[in-house]
Amino acid sequence: MLKEIVIKDFRSEKGVEHSDITLSYELAGPSLGSAPIVVVNHALTGNSSVTGEKGWWNKLISDEGGIPLSHYTIISFNIPGNGYDGRESTDPESFSLKDIASLFIKGIESLGITEVYCIIGASMGGSLTWQMAHLRPQLAKKIFPIACDYRASDWLLTQTLIQKQILANSSDPLRDARIHAMSCYRTPQSLNVRFNSTQEEQEQLYDVERWLLYHGDTLKKRFKLSAYKVMTHLTYSIAVCKTALELAQIHSDIHMVSIDSDLLFTHDRAVDTYNELSDIKNNITLDTINSIHGHDAFLMEYEQLNRIVKPYFPTL
Repeated sequence: MLKEIVIKDFRSEKGVEHSDITLSYELAGPSLGSAPIVVVNHALTGNSSVTGEKGWWNKLISDEGGIPLSHYTIISFNIPGNGYDGRESTDPESFSLKDIASLFIKGIESLGITEVYCIIGASMGGSLTWQMAHLRPQLAKKIFPIACDYRASDWLLTQTLIQKQILANSSDPLRDARIHAMSCYRTPQSLNVRFNSTQEEQEQLYDVERWLLYHGDTLKKRFKLSAYKVMTHLTYSIAVCKTALELAQIHSDIHMVSIDSDLLFTHDRAVDTYNELSDIKNNITLDTINSIHGHDAFLMEYEQLNRIVKPYFPTL
């Protein structure tokens, strides 16, 4: 069930004054104040429904998964403009990812919360996790930035520019942008193994083409074009800090998770970040999901992800 908080008198990174901004969010698990709190940040096409029957991360956040719902209170905010609460943005570039992190922190504070057990997110949600921890170094005991980066790489900037160009110029922008995005979320090996250049008899399209069009059409039915523009801009705006060493100010235990075949947030960047930070911090780990499936492995390789996460979420 969606709940709402109104943030008053917010000044964006652009210097624009907002008299009030509504944050919608959901709670799951034990009631607030009765259990450790886990803040979950959603990715580009995600939302606040992270657990339960239709939750997009319910294989991780459940009693069978790595984060047992019976022992941890889950808070997940909707990024303003993602459309899940029925609100659309008239200016997709009005906020940066830093603005969203500031809004989420204000939302947490307005609930009377001064410390959380963990902040976790993947993809853009993982970058948002870095950003929140950088803004409030003592807010969380632990953070889990998964399949992400603290700063947009030139490769990521390249992909977001392509996305923006498609959104601005295509006759079917949402479908076409999603088709392109899927080529970054998976790997050549993943698609080759799955489809093997197959084609059903009497079909003009290859199976991989039908699969791509299906994903484009499916997202088009459930997602708003304005929301896709907002989220694409936020991905473009990932800029927590200029160097990894600046992340050393974070007090939280840092548990990075990377995917060895990720084409969007490449594994080498995570390794470099870990190596720089581990020289000056002893409360940092880096685990690797081994998969041929690329960036989408954080939504596919649940056996590995649960095994990585579970030791940090005890039930005693």
